[in-house]
Order: sequence, then structure tokens, then C-alpha cells
Amino acid sequence: MKDTKIYQVLGFLCGVALVLGLLTLVIPKKGIDFGLFHLKFMTSAEVFSPKKQKKKDISNIVASVNTQVIEEKKDVKHTDASDGNVGAPNKRNYEINNASEVIKTGGSTKYMNDFFEKLKNLSSKKEKIHVLHFGDSQIEGDRMTGFIRQRMQEQFGGNGPGMIPAMNVYPTLAFQQSYSSNFIRYTCFGGPKLSNRKYGVFNSAARFTPEFLDSTFVNEVEGWIEIRPGSGAYSRAKTYNNVKMFYNSCIEPCKVKVYQSGTIIHEEDLLTDGAAHTLTLKFNSTPSSLRFVFTSRLSPNINGFSLEGDYGLQVDNIGMRGSSGTFFGAINQTSFASMMKELNVEMVIMQFGGNSMPAMKDSAQVRNYASYFKGQLRTLRKLKPDLAIMVIGPSDMSKLSGGVYETYPLLPYCVSQMKKASLEMNAGFWDLFDAMGGINSMPSWVEKDLARSDYIHFSIKGASVASQLFYDALMAEYLKFTKE
Repeated sequence: MKDTKIYQVLGFLCGVALVLGLLTLVIPKKGIDFGLFHLKFMTSAEVFSPKKQKKKDISNIVASVNTQVIEEKKDVKHTDASDGNVGAPNKRNYEINNASEVIKTGGSTKYMNDFFEKLKNLSSKKEKIHVLHFGDSQIEGDRMTGFIRQRMQEQFGGNGPGMIPAMNVYPTLAFQQSYSSNFIRYTCFGGPKLSNRKYGVFNSAARFTPEFLDSTFVNEVEGWIEIRPGSGAYSRAKTYNNVKMFYNSCIEPCKVKVYQSGTIIHEEDLLTDGAAHTLTLKFNSTPSSLRFVFTSRLSPNINGFSLEGDYGLQVDNIGMRGSSGTFFGAINQTSFASMMKELNVEMVIMQFGGNSMPAMKDSAQVRNYASYFKGQLRTLRKLKPDLAIMVIGPSDMSKLSGGVYETYPLLPYCVSQMKKASLEMNAGFWDLFDAMGGINSMPSWVEKDLARSDYIHFSIKGASVASQLFYDALMAEYLKFTKE
């Protein structure tokens, strides 16, 4: 009886194998449609000669990158009042080996050299400039930006993480933030939107009441935002003594009280003309915690905060999860330009493309996206004609195909079209896809714990490697400039 059952099981398995084998012969590679359903099955070639995972050798790329951060022995401190020296550079010189190329035109070279000239004189003139780093989820939570900021502030001066959102929703080491439950986040790229679209440069804002008064808004409402230094931040980001709050659309009386470690240190009635304004506080050392408490019947738009030193370079992380980088049509451009001027923005880094890749089905869609992206660069150029613009192309991304991870087929073409669009708008272009190894390099990054298992996003370690590659490329251009 036992033997009969074994033969039955073996017969059944053989029958199943035979049916599956026949299916591999009769079902087309692209599959068959049954009404609303699409049936796809492995081909005989995939069964008997399965694909092997292709991986690019990135050993030389990783070995040549020095991501060691030399922490300062102690943070810059002040005893009684600021002496104006929070921001002094370390003047560390990093050896640059085999730097990848920043691709430029004559126009982009001029804009970049003008930016380098300002960088070179920052510490001697004790001036302050901002670099806005826009990107999708590849940079959210200060990934990449934080490492680039540390490197550049060590070399050229500056302290603090710079601009931070009014209401942060992404995990980050750069700072700590909490807020009252009645605060609502508004963005131009997902979720609730502001009707007046006055987001400023962060493309997001926060309010503790809805935008408009109605008959139920009789009593004043209180809301608060608290900011603390990031315990896990790079040394430069941990230290700041200038704190700015940006707001607009204040049309009802609004009182703000600022508490430092529980003690009130400042009270102010915000200006009610509806325009953009900045509340600035200076400290003799890094405040351990600041709580901004607002009281009003109608909240203004809180556009964000900036945590800075007295002078130097600020590199601002503006991560926009899910964004393709085509956002200028969804914002009030006057509000954006006004805040750019207030911050003295001299360079914008645009790092997008990854979110659009999975949806691209043919080369026409790639060209359409590149055209839309070019329109964003054109708007930036219109808002500030002498702006230095740097585009970081998308990284390698892999999709599962036949049991192995392979580069998205249209990704190399997308990189080339984004490069073309960037150069046509006199922006510099740095090819991250090529710098990390090109086609099928992402599986090697995952294998070395430099990227996550989604085969799209860098790990923290990998973000540091990618950031150092970018920094090396940028500093190679700076060295060219200094020798001219």
C-alpha cells in the first residue's frame, strides 16, 4: 500500500512537470491576455538556461573613495556673546584621485566659476551663501546632502544644517524636531496643497489652522514647533548659533514666544501684511532646544527654519519623496524667488529622474520627461539669471527580470537626455550612473551593503561613497578654476 502511494505521488509530480514543460513551449514570451487577466510563463530557455546575475566590478571605484570624516576636536563655542567667528573653515585639503567629470558648456563654466569665486572669498569676507540641494527620495533625510555639506563646510567655512522644513516627516540625523498635533504639512508635490502656493524654496510649509477663517474660528489657537541639534549629525551640522524662521501669509494677529530649554527668551507679534518675513535669533552657542509657540485665530504659513553659523556656506537638503523634479508650475514663483534672494542662493543642485524611470515605457516618454525637466531649469535661470546650476543624473536602478536584477532598459537613454537638457540650459551635469559603474552596477552596490535591497536607494554608507564621488568631481573643477 505504501509503494502504491509513492508511485502515485511520483506520477502526479511527473504529470505536473510535463504540463508545465508544455506550457513553456506554447505560451509566447510576452504572455497571453485573457480578458482582464494577463498570463505570463517562463520560456523553455529560461527553464533550462536561466539568466545569471550580471554585476559590474566596482572594486576600483570604491577603493579610490575616501569617505573618512575627520571630526573636529571640539565644537566652536562662545562664552558670553558671538564673536562672529562661527563658520571658520578647517582648510583641510583632500586628495582627489580619478575624479569623474562634471560636463559643462561655456556658459555653465562661467556660472560655476563665479560661484567658485564667491566660495574662495567666503571666509575672508565673512559672507554667507546657500546651496539648495533638491532631490527625490535618494536624498531625503539628509542622505548625500549631509556628507557633501560636511566636506564643503570644512573646506570653505559654515556651520549648521542650514534650511530645515517647518514640519519634518522624514527620519534624519541632521537635527531633531517635534511639533503640536494641530500642525498640518502642505507641499506642492503630494498631500494637502496651499491655495496661494506660497511655499518658499522648501516647496513645503506648515500651519496650525486651516487657511481660511469661518464662523467657528472664534477663539485663538496655539501651536508649537521645537528644534534641537541632531545628536548623530556631522560635527559641522551640530554647531550653529543663528536661527531664522521664515513665514508669510500672516493676515491675523499672531504672537510667537520662543523658549530656550524651557525659559522664555523672546516674544514677538508677527507682521500682518501677508508678505514674506524672517524672524532672526542669535546665540552665544548652540541652543540645546528651541520651542516656538504660536497663538492666533489664523495661522501664517511657516515656510521653514535655518540653523546657521555667523558666516560661510549653507547646503540645504530639500528632499521631495515621489517628485520627478517638475514642480515649478505648482508653486508661487515670486515667493520662491523672494526667499532665494533672502538666503543669498548661489547654486542649485537638482537630483531627479529616479521616480520617473519605472513608468517610462518608450523613448518618447523619456524625451517628454527630459523636456519637462528642461523647463524647470529654464524657470530657475529666469528667476536668477546668474545662478550656478548643477544637475546630478539618476543612479543605476535595477528591476527584477527573469529572476535576476538588471538595469532599467531606458535608464541610459534617460541619463543622456537629461544631460542634453542640462547643457542646453547652461547647467553642469554630473553623471552619477556612470560614476558608480554604469549598467548593472547596482547589484554590486547591494552586495557590498552600499545600497538597499530595493536596488534603488543607497544605504547610508553608499550615500557617503556617492557623495564623495560628487565632491571629488566638484573639487576637481574648483582646482581647475584656481589654476586659471
